[in-house]
Amino acid sequence: MAEVAVLGAGFIGMSSAYWLMRDGHRVTFYDALGPGEATSYGNAGTFANYGCIPVNNPDVFRNLPRFLFSSTSPLRIRWGYMPHLAPWLVRFLLAATPQRYEHSAKALASLLSRAFEGYRDMLAIDGLASFVRRRECLYLYSHPDSFKAAQPSLALRRSLGVRFENFEREGIAQLEPNLAPIFANGTLFNDSWFLSDPRGFLQTLYAVLVNQDLQHERAAIRSLEPLKNGVRLVDDAGRTHGAEYAVVCAGALSGRLARQCGDRVPLDTERGYHVRFPGTSSLISRPCGWGERGFYMVPMDDGIRAAGTVELGGYGSRKNRALLNLITTSAQEALPGLPQPDSDWLGFRPSLPDGLPVVGRSSASPRVIYAFGHQHLGVTLGGVTGSVVADLVCGRASPIDIEPYSPRRF
Repeated sequence: MAEVAVLGAGFIGMSSAYWLMRDGHRVTFYDALGPGEATSYGNAGTFANYGCIPVNNPDVFRNLPRFLFSSTSPLRIRWGYMPHLAPWLVRFLLAATPQRYEHSAKALASLLSRAFEGYRDMLAIDGLASFVRRRECLYLYSHPDSFKAAQPSLALRRSLGVRFENFEREGIAQLEPNLAPIFANGTLFNDSWFLSDPRGFLQTLYAVLVNQDLQHERAAIRSLEPLKNGVRLVDDAGRTHGAEYAVVCAGALSGRLARQCGDRVPLDTERGYHVRFPGTSSLISRPCGWGERGFYMVPMDDGIRAAGTVELGGYGSRKNRALLNLITTSAQEALPGLPQPDSDWLGFRPSLPDGLPVVGRSSASPRVIYAFGHQHLGVTLGGVTGSVVADLVCGRASPIDIEPYSPRRF
């Protein structure tokens, strides 16, 4: 069995460690913070088996003025970042043509069709299933025109095997009576569920794997060099480490490591936010998303987490108060019983312009394996991606065609 370095301890990294250790490999993961402390901490925690529709669909051109200039738009751009963002944004818009959009949707649906299989055995581990809440996600539209505009994407989801039910105002009130009566239509996605504490889930998995001899180097890797029979790693303190294989799943920071291995992957980040309303989890029973406002309200263990929106603006730490205010006031409009939030958070979704992740071997060496760029689907696709990583390390034929996720597609 091999020595494998896993770079990153989010849902992709921890799931990869789980599957690699099932195969008997010796795993060391490198993460300066620890399991579930970065983007995997603050997400909406949804198992979005329905998430096969890329953000950049053909309607993006028609909707662009509203996205850029409406005060309630869930999309913001930091204009000072535009010189860096422009090449990515051009690729993003080119991927919004009908043919490319449908290609991405089909490729995502292929992964999503096996998403639960990636977690099935993992959830048998003591303590992990306690974080799973089997209540379907409800996606809401406050304007009938928005629901009408969503019909082509809903039809594409259905054609790709996604099951759902549609509701009007009365049905929404029966599902979630505490919601304000402002939503004209809603879609309930069958077989979806959510985690009551994403970080708690990962930390519980981490504790189990540590007892099975998972090693943890509390450091970030700044350089990665493929060798003939392995890889050489240098961490942010200048220390050198070695392994037979390296799995790059460092989220939005993975692009730099890929470039060191000869792959110029156009990875950027979608800055996402959440606010927490403590002691409010009983107000709703499931994730409730507001389509026009681009966020979910999720009843987690420590209160309702309102999470979402997209800001294109790089990897800086300064928060956009306008987006935080939009999430806060929108959540309070949707759920009139909400108090003021007691905390907020900023995270960085690793995003590629065609909406697909990168999963596969590097150009420089088969001993460097990529698993990053899952955008809004890191929680959902963590398990299945980890299983593919284990297949690649072992040289097994994967049941999934991973060619659509190749780093060389760019």
